[in-house]
Formats: sequence, structure tokens, C-alpha cells
Amino acid sequence: MARARPEPMHVVKQRRDAAFTALVDGIPYAQFLGISLERRGDELTGVLNFDDKLIGNPFLPALHGGVISAFLETTAILTLAWQHFLPMVEAGDIEIEALTLENIPSFPKTIDFTVDYLRTGLPRDAYARAWVGRSGRRYATIRVEAWQDSRSKPFAQGTGHFLMPQPKDSETAS
Repeated sequence: MARARPEPMHVVKQRRDAAFTALVDGIPYAQFLGISLERRGDELTGVLNFDDKLIGNPFLPALHGGVISAFLETTAILTLAWQHFLPMVEAGDIEIEALTLENIPSFPKTIDFTVDYLRTGLPRDAYARAWVGRSGRRYATIRVEAWQDSRSKPFAQGTGHFLMPQPKDSETAS
């Protein structure tokens, strides 16, 4: 019996890029703050593009603590959502062309999120990467680090616990 020929890599990449763009566009607050994500394979890096509106203390100047916290939490949520969302895309359960803000799958919901401010966030672009410690059907734990000039010198880090999205049929049954 002949084996099915695998999809060309450019088709897989286009499908993943379209799904990723729909996912990132699903958080309007991230767009307001100028948060974007870069995808290299399965690794995501959050990018906080600097803007004067992000300054909390103009005398230093320093990034606002709430902006830093939102950046870390958004990076964590999008990392978890991508991990949860990608298998559905690959299995063909979701039609990428039909995705809109109204029918995008649910995002993980924050249970708690703790931020450690390690140094001043300077007025420049910032980057963040999240690592999933545990991700089950209902619950996930994640750690996030943010840096600016050198990844070895983070200026903030966070730890969070999230409630994972449940399949639609279990939501209607409860």
C-alpha cells in the first residue's frame, strides 16, 4: 500500500503562520501595548515595541510596572494558547481561512500571576520567553523571563497558573 505523500513544508508553514497571526490578533490589549510575538519553529519570543506611552516614571525614565506585568502575562497566555491551539490546526479541526475574532478558540484564563521586578525596564524594546512547567487538560503552570539588552540579564520574571480551555461540548454539558 502506497504511503500518503507529506505536505510540502511551505504549505505547513503558511498554515501555521496564518493560525499564529489569528491567535495574536485575538488580544486587542496586546495590540494597544505594541506586543507582538515572533515564532521560530515551536519557540515563541514576545516583543514589547517601545513607545513613549509605556513610560511610568518620566524622571528615570522607566517602563511602567503594569506594562511589564501585562507583557509577561500576555507572553505566557499566548505561549500556552499556541501549545493548545497548534495540534487542533495540524489535525485539521480548525479551518484557518474561517478564523475571525468571534470564533477563535478560547484562551487560557489566569488563575494567578506573580511578577518579580529585578531591575528598571529601560525605554527600549523588550523581549520575553515563556517555559511551560506543566500543562494538563485543565491546569497549566508557566514561567516567563523578560530582558532588553542581554538575555542573561532579565529585568523581570513571572510565574503563573492558568485554567486551560475546555472543549466546547464539555462547556455546554456543565
